[in-house]
Amino acid sequence: MKKLLNLFFTFFKIGLFTFGGGYAMIALIQSETVQKKNWISGDELLNIVAVAESTPGPIAINCATYIGYKRAGVLGSLFATLGVVLPSFIIIFAISFFIESLLQIELINNAFKGIQAAIAVLIIRAGVKMLKNIKKNAFSIIVLMLALAITVTFNFIGSEVSSIYLIMTGGVLGYIYYGLIRKESTVNAPETNQIEDDKVNADLAINDNVQSDEEDKI
Repeated sequence: MKKLLNLFFTFFKIGLFTFGGGYAMIALIQSETVQKKNWISGDELLNIVAVAESTPGPIAINCATYIGYKRAGVLGSLFATLGVVLPSFIIIFAISFFIESLLQIELINNAFKGIQAAIAVLIIRAGVKMLKNIKKNAFSIIVLMLALAITVTFNFIGSEVSSIYLIMTGGVLGYIYYGLIRKESTVNAPETNQIEDDKVNADLAINDNVQSDEEDKI
């Protein structure tokens, strides 16, 4: 029960103090579940974000459901999901009665503008942290630059490209590179190593024979 309550209050705090939706929550989810509590690794969070973005539902809820299940099974998923959902539900339910009146107050309206700017920084911060966890090689850099180029190009012409297509493209390229190209090179590598080992063993055998003949002559 202690583990379930820990999951609930952790994600309740994430849902309570994070503004800006799922992407803004990623930074706090990473801080709480990866850095402080070590519930998952940075690589796992990257995979969770990729899956959560390409499946139905808000990204934060999907992350909470996965992490809760990993920690405590089905009940863990339930407690973590309730924890991350309840703060938003309670706050929005309360604000809905007088939201229009609140936005007419200049102080509150200006505060929301400042919150929006802070949210953008949180999203950038989460992206930079996840970028550090990506395996740095030529393939990952090419995929990163390709996705960035496509996104910028579509935004420049006044259109949008769905993140689902970018994720699916990355998945296909990853399968081709790691599942086919790298796998084939890995399979061939032991054969090359075996040939080199056989050559070394043959050279050693020749040297031993030569040494034995010299000893016999002596």
